[in-house]
Order: sequence, then C-alpha cells, then structure tokens
Amino acid sequence: MSTIIKHLPPNKYALALHTTTPDLGLAISNFTNHPKSQVWNLSRDLSSHIHQYLIGLIKPHTWADIEFIAVAQGPGGFTGTRIGVVTARTLAQQLKIPAFTISTLAAVAWQQHTSNQHSQSSNQLENNASITHSCQNPVIAVEMPAQRGQIFGAIYQPTSNNSGITPLLPDTVFTPAAWQATLANWHTSYQLITAKSNLAATVNSILELAYLDWQQGKYPQWFDALPYYGQHPVDI
Repeated sequence: MSTIIKHLPPNKYALALHTTTPDLGLAISNFTNHPKSQVWNLSRDLSSHIHQYLIGLIKPHTWADIEFIAVAQGPGGFTGTRIGVVTARTLAQQLKIPAFTISTLAAVAWQQHTSNQHSQSSNQLENNASITHSCQNPVIAVEMPAQRGQIFGAIYQPTSNNSGITPLLPDTVFTPAAWQATLANWHTSYQLITAKSNLAATVNSILELAYLDWQQGKYPQWFDALPYYGQHPVDI
C-alpha cells in the first residue's frame, strides 16, 4: 500500500502539458480549488505558441509558484510529443522542480477509471446498493492506432486505495493480430477503451497521476523525463 506523505501547500501549484496530438492541453491546480484547464487546436503552430499559452494559463500566478510539472510522454505524434517533453524538461531544469512523465495510455485509463467511479457512485445513491472492490478497480485495456497499421496497447489497473495506476502490461506496439491474441489470452476480465480523439483533454489525468506520485515522495529529475515513441527512448 502506498502512503501519502505530503500535501501541496495552498499557495503552490502543479502544471501539466499534453502535446502528443495536434491539440495542446494544459492544466494547473493546487488540488484545493477546482483545476484550471483548457485545450486548443494548434496543429503546426504548437511550437510557436505553446509558451504564450503556458504564461496565459498560470496567470495571475508566477513560475515561482509551480511546485512540479507533468507531461504526457507518449505514445503519440513524434513532433508534438517531443515539443511537450522538451518544454517540461526545460522548465523543470530552470525552476529546479521535479518533472513527471505520464503515459498517454495511462492517462486515458485513469480518466476512464474516474468516470467509472462517478457512475458507480451515482448508481449507489440511486439503488442504495454496495459497490464491490472489484467493480471499483477494474482492469482497463487501452488501445490506440499507431503508424503502419500497428496498435499501441497497454493494460492498467488502478491501485486499491486510488493512489495511482499500475501497468499490468506496459505500453507496447502490437500488430492487430498480436494485440487481439493478447486480449484473448488475458487472465482476468477487463474493460477495453479505444483512444482516438480528444486525448489532450486527459491533461487533468496527467496532472492527477503526477500528483499522486508526488504525494508519495517521488522526485524525478528533469533529465529523466524522456518521450515514448513506441521504441527505445531517444536522447533529447
């Protein structure tokens, strides 16, 4: 069981970026007030405008108010993913703060888990019925189209105390046949999610997963933040 060892001071904030698609997703929160987030379709203008959108999002706060930064590390588009990770690394290095990298697929799985919990809570109130532990933390398989007809696939399960998400099968590139065989032979029941659109909107999940890691005392250095392209990480 993971132990929460610290909480974010109310005057400090966490910042998250999602750039693995043509959309830019940004989020900022002190985890006391409602998070502030927004998505913009920038396409080829991402590298030119990301900094101005970042500055606009954090106002009226300053860079000194940022306690840590999180970024979607991929899989996703090569250029966009690279821009996001480089930006996060640069800010973390300059501000001397930790830089968390979160899988694009893990963020989708966490968003689905959060949605499942909300639905279950509503059903519980309506039906006055208890919710089993297994229903609260189902195994979630996530698939996303990759280049050359392949598929990015991963299988995740939220921890029993909601302190994070565990990769039962880490992000991997599959042929369609190999992915279907993996799912067919998986040893537990699972919920399958296809990640195709609006991925930048999962930036809030990027923020939440990084916060859960930060609460447990993790402090990844800026130089450890690497993109995932579906192959071995490359140096930036």
